[in-house]
Amino acid sequence: MELFRLFDIQENYLEKYPDQDAALACKRNGEWRKFSIQEYVELTNTISYGMMALGIKPGDKVGIVSGNRPEWNMIDFAIMQIGAVSIPIYPTISQDDYRYILNHAEMRMIFIEGKELRNKLQPILPEVKSLEFIYTFDNQGTEYSYLDQLIESGQQNPQPEELKQLKAAVKTGDMATIIYTSGTTGNPKGVMLSHSNIVNQLKNLEATPAKWSRVALSFLPLCHAYERMLVYLYQYLGMSVYYAESLGTIAENIKEVHPSMMSCVPRLLEKIYDKLYLSGKKLPFIQKHLYYWAFHLATQYQLEGMSAWYKTRHKIADKLIYSKWRAAIGGNFDIVVSGGSAIQSHIASFFSAIGMPVFEGYGLSESSPVIAVSQRGPNGRKFGTVGLPLPGVEVKLGERDEIICRGHNVMLGYYKDPELTAQAIDADGWLHTGDTGKFTPEGQLIITGRLKSIFKTSFGKYVNPQLIESKFTESPLIENMIVLGENKKFAAALISPDFVYLKSWCAVHKIPHTTNQEMIEHPAVLKRYAEEVKRYNHFFGDFEQVKKYQLVPDEWTQPAGFLSPTLKIKRNVIEAHYADRIEKLFA
Repeated sequence: MELFRLFDIQENYLEKYPDQDAALACKRNGEWRKFSIQEYVELTNTISYGMMALGIKPGDKVGIVSGNRPEWNMIDFAIMQIGAVSIPIYPTISQDDYRYILNHAEMRMIFIEGKELRNKLQPILPEVKSLEFIYTFDNQGTEYSYLDQLIESGQQNPQPEELKQLKAAVKTGDMATIIYTSGTTGNPKGVMLSHSNIVNQLKNLEATPAKWSRVALSFLPLCHAYERMLVYLYQYLGMSVYYAESLGTIAENIKEVHPSMMSCVPRLLEKIYDKLYLSGKKLPFIQKHLYYWAFHLATQYQLEGMSAWYKTRHKIADKLIYSKWRAAIGGNFDIVVSGGSAIQSHIASFFSAIGMPVFEGYGLSESSPVIAVSQRGPNGRKFGTVGLPLPGVEVKLGERDEIICRGHNVMLGYYKDPELTAQAIDADGWLHTGDTGKFTPEGQLIITGRLKSIFKTSFGKYVNPQLIESKFTESPLIENMIVLGENKKFAAALISPDFVYLKSWCAVHKIPHTTNQEMIEHPAVLKRYAEEVKRYNHFFGDFEQVKKYQLVPDEWTQPAGFLSPTLKIKRNVIEAHYADRIEKLFA
């Protein structure tokens, strides 16, 4: 069937892939709970009936505060197919952000997963005057209703004809969802996307030459535009979507499910890379030598132009080493989509060499989200680039090499903020991304940084900190790094070490320590980092080089608030947290 609205995905799946083992699946009580497409559609319609019985109308705003689970998808489609607006909200944001979003969206109904999230939201809910219906996912023994009760109400009040009429009334250009993203002023911005925005993404991604598989693993937050669109795509292509239990169980879940496709962020691939690198340290001398020969060979892999001699060595390495790594990781990947930030070229080479082909994509919530993506086909994929612009999307470079785009992917605007919308989308329809880039001669897009992150030293030299950070974090000693120097005489940095690697290094060199702080203050550790900084400074001009730096004892993680959901560093948060240290760096 022809796809016009997002909820048409279900009917398309039902029509083309009725015998697929599972449309959605998640782990419950140690076992995979699978939902067939028939059960998925039935539960979605029943939830719609329940909402209709409550009086939820087209245009009403309904929120979902939940981690990844099949019920998330059911509620999402149930909202949109009655013409209401689905608003997914990150489970990890602050109470102030919840307060702002719920009031700004004038939310009428909300679904909340788990006791912890309920406790976090409970003090705020009475302040939201528009909010009439609060549902938890499970029976928590509180005054709130729960999902099974809504399903039961829907079963008792089926209205198939009215639902059919409501679905027919939804136009492809109608707003389907509002995605709230962090604002520079502190208040989140509500990105309005239409059915057409996202449906065009699916159609144009389907048209790109790729071996779409049958099983996908999902673990990035569904409330993020990137993962949400990919999960829609998986369903549109008739794939089974398995949700990982948590970030900590990804490796175990991969071995159980054997997915042939998943999306991830560069940080996850870097962690797997580092883990594989460290694993070789424990091997006997001859095995270790063979292990690292194969390891370094993988980092030199290219998609084309490899010599016959390289291909022969690669074949030997694959038989002896890479096949074992694939078996350990899950062994069945046909495509790994990396997004959220740029991946280092040698990491993309490495995983493609060992049989986990990495395809990069680039975009933002305001672009629904894909602007460019790696593809199979002529000039479709090159390490160090994010591939070609998506069909139907114009991309060019504006002032200061800012990436701007125009096409079916550009958002409707920011909710209730025409002034901010006009700043983002100019009079000719070009969306200004705030990212900087360049094109290869073949037309592939390379992301070079973020306009707001680029700073000017007191000598008038422009410095792109993200280029420096990306290079330095190739070091196994450096987990994360932030480069600073606005209106200063030089660039300086805070470095968060890779403590797993550093502890291993300390053990080899018999350096005693009890805490991270003690470890990073040891003279031998300080000397080692001085060597590493000197080594990586050679890649940059004098005015870009890190002249002063400080190691910090903290691991920059998402729960600690230092990283975004896609594991990018939050520059403003880090600068505020380490204000005293930064001041001393430039003293």
